[in-house]
Amino acid sequence: MRVDREGLLAKLDGLGIQTSTVDHPPLHTVEESQHLRGEIPGAHTKNLFVKDRKDRYFLLVVEEMAVVDLKTVHHVIGASGKVSFGKPEALMDLLGVVPGSVCVFGAINDTENRVTVVLDSTLMESAVINAHPLTNEATTSIGRDDLLAFLQAVSHPPLVLKITA
Repeated sequence: MRVDREGLLAKLDGLGIQTSTVDHPPLHTVEESQHLRGEIPGAHTKNLFVKDRKDRYFLLVVEEMAVVDLKTVHHVIGASGKVSFGKPEALMDLLGVVPGSVCVFGAINDTENRVTVVLDSTLMESAVINAHPLTNEATTSIGRDDLLAFLQAVSHPPLVLKITA
């Protein structure tokens, strides 16, 4: 059974992780979300759901304006050959979200551990990280260390690597 926003926030609360969530109109792109800057402090994320030639999936989580070279990132993340974007069906099946709502919190729905979460080391320099809570109609702020604790709790210890230019 898929975890939704309420289930996610309950899980975070149950782990003793404090977050704050701001509701807003649906946001589909980084450009749209930039209108919220100033209202929501901290680093804002961009998420890339990709797969390699052996159908291994990766969720690349970077700061919203960062650039990821998809032609070379496979060398850094340990993928088998170049990566390409995962299909929407796989995104829903593995992370329980639709395009436009891709987020690090989707790891909670990957009960078979098919997705490797990769956090950009530059993003992890921020004390507060912002991501959608499984829906693009809200933004949840979480402390960096709390994000790592959450990912451990849902059996997705992340790789923290320099994946941006």
